[in-house]
Amino acid sequence: MKKYLFLLLAVLAVISCSENKKVEQKAPIRVETLVVSPGMIDNAQTYVGIVEEREATAVSFTSMGVVKRILVKEGQMVRRGQLLAEMDPSTSSNTVEVAHASLDQAKDMVKQAEATYNQAKDAYDRMKLLHDNGSLPEVKWIEAETRLAQATSALNTARSSVVSATATEKIARKGLADTRLFAPVSGVIGKKQLVAGETALPSQAVVNILDISTVKVKVAVPESEIGGINAGTPTVIRVDAIDRTYRGARIEKGVQADALTHTYDIRINVVNRDYKLLPGMVANVSFMPNGSQVVGRMSIPVTSVQKKSDGTLFVWTVDKNNAAHRTRVSIGATHGNYVTVVDGLGVDQRIVTEGYQKLSEGTKVVY
Repeated sequence: MKKYLFLLLAVLAVISCSENKKVEQKAPIRVETLVVSPGMIDNAQTYVGIVEEREATAVSFTSMGVVKRILVKEGQMVRRGQLLAEMDPSTSSNTVEVAHASLDQAKDMVKQAEATYNQAKDAYDRMKLLHDNGSLPEVKWIEAETRLAQATSALNTARSSVVSATATEKIARKGLADTRLFAPVSGVIGKKQLVAGETALPSQAVVNILDISTVKVKVAVPESEIGGINAGTPTVIRVDAIDRTYRGARIEKGVQADALTHTYDIRINVVNRDYKLLPGMVANVSFMPNGSQVVGRMSIPVTSVQKKSDGTLFVWTVDKNNAAHRTRVSIGATHGNYVTVVDGLGVDQRIVTEGYQKLSEGTKVVY
């Protein structure tokens, strides 16, 4: 009995410890944070730009007809070969039926012409034996030659009719197939130009497909500053609409200035792997001066910078798992309530600005 009582007490002790541990687990600490953005980079030239698609493809029917239905929506991702829209196929279907009937009729004519030709050829062969022996009147021989020539001509005509009818049927079937519109490329549906019930004309755009796997950010740069920008100038692009920051790739410079504003259009290529960047979005573009890197020389609130016991400075940063970490920094000049961080921070890092007093390494936070 004592043995069982001892086991029961041990089990209760284990349960009690587990519950105490659960109680001891701290809830995430609420803090205020700030994401380091290009606008916080000292001496960076910043402009407002517009996101553009890499390429736009206008997709249209090759013939005229009434649009029966459109199967895609604006903003929808489509793949090459996907069905986009259909026209009313009734007229094209009737044309195919008529063409097919004409082809069958032409084939029947060939069969009849072949039978007539075979008869005329057989009679010609028999008459030829008699003619060669001199026992056939000349008029009969001429009649046999004439009938064979007529049968040969009729057969050739019938065969030509089959060729023509076959071509007509192929054209009719192509016309029927062309009532279905397929995507020639992969991309995003930008805009629908027609709706069901409207008449589509040949080469009239039904939808536009935009290639946004890579986009271009268009910026107008004053002529006095265009000389300092080249194809490899580092850029940082901030799009507030989706709360994202990107690093720009190759830059394309325009060679002709606007006559009124004396600015040059440049386009910065940006890889858009997640397709979040959409044409028309407004972007803040920062050019890094003197070929400097994107990292460094950030201006952040001075109260965010803390000092360790050994005199080194750090800020609290938050990782993707919402855990706080001490990040060592080097600072420069102070201006107002902000201080320049010379080294240690990069664009898109999230720093804690308020509530850091209760933090320790690895503490979970909410913001």
